[in-house]
Amino acid sequence: MLRVVYEAADDLKPGQLVTIGEDRGLITVRIRRTADAFDYTRALTEELDAFLASAEWYQLWKSTIVSPQSTECPVRVVYVLDFDGDLEAGEFVKIREHQGLVKITVDPEARVDLFVAALNRAIEKFLSGGQWFQHWQGEIVT
Repeated sequence: MLRVVYEAADDLKPGQLVTIGEDRGLITVRIRRTADAFDYTRALTEELDAFLASAEWYQLWKSTIVSPQSTECPVRVVYVLDFDGDLEAGEFVKIREHQGLVKITVDPEARVDLFVAALNRAIEKFLSGGQWFQHWQGEIVT
């Protein structure tokens, strides 16, 4: 089973807002607990771009396999602040998926601990759809 787990962290290096680690079937994303939504969404997008450049996670999109190295639309995850009213009242995050793109809309007022809790619930449901897999040391993990 694939999992992506977000954590609020108090022990990141000075100046570091996000760290990403990978293991078999798991990505762990740690976010500085005191970061504001503007800073952590920017840092998450940048760090995931760097991470995906060498990761072997794939999206199955309408019978097409999309990777971070795909030329037409490489897999990318972007975090955007909700200034357009896309989120429902009381909602801190919303995940939308397209070919090669995962867009995570975030409440601009969401503290890291609220963001992490909401996103962990949403990402678990998102990955349960079976459209993602990881190539880990010669093994396909779904």
